[in-house]
Amino acid sequence: MKLIDVRNVTLKYDNNIALKDISFSINEKEFIGILGPNGAGKSSLVKVILGILKPQNGKVEIQEKTNISYVSQSVSFDKSFPIKVKDVIMMGFLNKRIKFLKRYSKSENDKADRIMTRLGIIELKNRQIGELSGGQLQKVLIARALVNDPQAILLDEPTASLDANAKSEIFELLKELNSNVAIILVSHNLNMVCKYIDKALIIDKEIVYYGEPDDGIGDVFDSYAS
Repeated sequence: MKLIDVRNVTLKYDNNIALKDISFSINEKEFIGILGPNGAGKSSLVKVILGILKPQNGKVEIQEKTNISYVSQSVSFDKSFPIKVKDVIMMGFLNKRIKFLKRYSKSENDKADRIMTRLGIIELKNRQIGELSGGQLQKVLIARALVNDPQAILLDEPTASLDANAKSEIFELLKELNSNVAIILVSHNLNMVCKYIDKALIIDKEIVYYGEPDDGIGDVFDSYAS
């Protein structure tokens, strides 16, 4: 079943085209990589999917009751802010709450603990966020996204600042989570991503390639990323 359907989306900033006639869909439990060089329109496409930007042409249809969680780059998170890991994860419940200062329920606390255990970060729950490694912080941000029971998680360059081992660990975690939720991953790292995704969407303002990753996809990507 389709969760998200992007149809003929064209987006312009003033007279400059950021996206041109983009069409693709995301199904339940699908792992799709949105790939392309810097300036290709990946971030603009993310903002259109999330409803932050409205395209001049086309539309994005989201299946009723589909909950999409967004995970930004860990480098954009202020690690100097004095807050504990558990508190960051509990922030994922806030968009469901009417009263900001209302205490979290026992079921919410228990749910956050279960997710931290699943992601292997339960021992970090009382650690200050600024004390974490890049890989640990990325897991915390993923945990925050999961507390909302999303049908899809959209991640923007989740491994951009990580070393090779941490990158592999995050991708393995995402593949495991993919058994229950759709994963939409924005990246410029084709070689790493192609080991995990079901479909690749390569864009350079318009669609360059859309389909299963195959042996020839590297040549297509290189011709636009060079």
